[in-house]
Amino acid sequence: MSAGLKLAEFVSLSHLEILNKGRDYDSTRLTITDVNRPGLQFQGFYDYFDPMRLQVIGKAEVMYLKGLPEEARRKCFDDFFLYDIPALVIARELDCFPECLESARLHGRTLLRTKETTVDFTSQTIELLNRVLAPCVTRHGVLLDIHGEGVMITGDSGIGKSEVAIELIMRGHRLVADDAVEIRKFSNGLVGTAPEVIRHYIELRGIGVIDVRQLFGLRSIKNESQLDLVVNFEQWDNTKFYDRLGIEDHFIDILDVRVPCVTIPVRPGRSLASIVEVAAMNNRQRRLGFNAAEELARRVDQRADLGSGKIG
Repeated sequence: MSAGLKLAEFVSLSHLEILNKGRDYDSTRLTITDVNRPGLQFQGFYDYFDPMRLQVIGKAEVMYLKGLPEEARRKCFDDFFLYDIPALVIARELDCFPECLESARLHGRTLLRTKETTVDFTSQTIELLNRVLAPCVTRHGVLLDIHGEGVMITGDSGIGKSEVAIELIMRGHRLVADDAVEIRKFSNGLVGTAPEVIRHYIELRGIGVIDVRQLFGLRSIKNESQLDLVVNFEQWDNTKFYDRLGIEDHFIDILDVRVPCVTIPVRPGRSLASIVEVAAMNNRQRRLGFNAAEELARRVDQRADLGSGKIG
């Protein structure tokens, strides 16, 4: 799990106005993906209050506070800022109550403001925090989008992963990451991307590093992709049995998510790019409910039953 997003970085990404910098502004990190609207807290209910969340007030909270006497409003903010919250954000660019600013300064809390509506700001913030705080692991390999399938090619260094990737790109498929693939876990599965510094670049032995976007155009790259299939390259071993039917499914665990995995033996003369293409399409068919190996086995069993007189 990520150590959190620095509050200062979040302020920059979200284009927030700083009304008051808290004592811990530079060290504070956002570590929870949800936010809180402290309407109940302004009425004195703190039994289920989570001060670790980013706090946001909008028009409803402001209208409630506006109806309170000045001293009651001051007490609301004093009680609220006793808690070690990361920051309070005022939405809709609403005016900040003087009591709020004075209390924030007194308790050393960060006070921010946004032009966004409360709903827009909270939804954008939750989406950003879900992305940044998602569990992440880096794997060695090449990730491509092939016919809409996110396929990560793995294998020993020098086995030909990047060369196959270039051939697939020339066939119209898209590169997501080469060499290092950052994989994040979300509620709907795994998403892979490239580290910013090497994004769109690929290394080819004998040629060097090339910029895929510059060489092949925008159609050849994609910033991120779901991870649907892992294709592992290994040197052909004559003593090893390789699955020829594919009836048995194989998986690899990444961040506690089971990802379908196939092993492709590498030897001269094999069109690896074509094989990877077929593997991607076959994986999509399986996910949609059609398994060619099982269908073939069913037909063979049916023919055997006919031959033995069990059917008809």
